Amino acid sequence: MTNISEYRGKSNDELKELALSLKKELFNLRFQVASGEHTNSARFRDVRRDVARVKTLINEPAGQVAPAKKAAKVKVAKEAKPAAEKAVKAKKTTTKKKESGE
Repeated sequence: MTNISEYRGKSNDELKELALSLKKELFNLRFQVASGEHTNSARFRDVRRDVARVKTLINEPAGQVAPAKKAAKVKVAKEAKPAAEKAVKAKKTTTKKKESGE
């Protein structure tokens, strides 16, 4: 498993070749497991994540560096309903109860 910073200095062509070689390795790992030769299942995860890292860099716009961490989402409070609207809703629910015979 490698870090994404190790891939950043490479050109798009090099990254595409690397992605292709990683996909071939993943393909070979599947065959090794099917034939009973391969026992290191953690290697699947590492190769899949490396493929994802390379694809991320390929699809990244030129010159843009991905942020280290995403900014925390700020929750926006819903607008408070006026007391009059709450009272109207309360009256509607009580009238329904009376009509149903409760």
